[in-house]
Amino acid sequence: MRKLYSILRGFFAIIGILSSVAIILFWAKRDDFTISVDSLYSLYEQRVDTLRAAGSFEPDTANFSFTIIQDTLQAKKIKEYFCLDTLYSGSDDTWTKALAIGNFVATNIPHANQTKWPEQKNAIGLWEYTRDVEPAFNCRLHSILMFELLLAADIPARFVTCLPQDKDDNDCHVVNEVWLPEKQKWVMLDTDMGGHYVTDKQGNLLSLREIREHYVGGKKMLMYPEFKNGSSKMNYYYAYLAKDTYWFQCWGTMSYFQEEWNKEDVVRNSYIVLVPKGFEPFNIGGGNTITTNADLFWSEPKILLK
Repeated sequence: MRKLYSILRGFFAIIGILSSVAIILFWAKRDDFTISVDSLYSLYEQRVDTLRAAGSFEPDTANFSFTIIQDTLQAKKIKEYFCLDTLYSGSDDTWTKALAIGNFVATNIPHANQTKWPEQKNAIGLWEYTRDVEPAFNCRLHSILMFELLLAADIPARFVTCLPQDKDDNDCHVVNEVWLPEKQKWVMLDTDMGGHYVTDKQGNLLSLREIREHYVGGKKMLMYPEFKNGSSKMNYYYAYLAKDTYWFQCWGTMSYFQEEWNKEDVVRNSYIVLVPKGFEPFNIGGGNTITTNADLFWSEPKILLK
């Protein structure tokens, strides 16, 4: 009888393992599943080691500043179109307002690699694209839409392209950073893939720079997928950002219609490209400011009224 029980336990254990594997494979193939094979984190340590092996960020001779141009008429138009005042209270601090807007975008627009590129790449045009053409789009369009909503709410922001070390890796990620005057710092806010932001283990909001520094220093971070339920576990997003925080790009001057190329009156002076010392950036074209000065890249922006 004991032998029979032993055989049965072994049989059911094997059935359980096979069932678990089948469920994982089934879900991994679903388009709406956010965890991929990469969630096994086999590449996580390799990605962090790549960051640790990079050169340092340090002052250099590059001279630049980051400027945001506020067009009050366009801000009013966007604010009224999206009824932004209904998303937050006028007494809320900058982060509370930004998070409310981020939650609105992430909730209404999922991630997808759009099959048709939008003709209008501004907040209203992108929103109408998701209502009339396709319901979702990629991280860059997410960030452009979010940037204009933040700017319309008088929240200084920028969208930043986050890139890998490997020139053969065609994947990058684009997120927003929000300037918090209350804390005198940038913090990362991502509306793509359900929405994310990151804090240290004490709950302090982190910028892209600080996220990268936490990877390099082996410090724990809390990820907030869908802007809730902070977790220190290495989920897909945790491993993903480790790849795409090697170097960064953003426009030196930003305003509405930033990447709507038929708008000729938009200031597009140059890209600011932040790289670790000794690294040669790729696929950036000419006319850019290349720097290793992280302090200047993450310094307070200038605000100009139009």
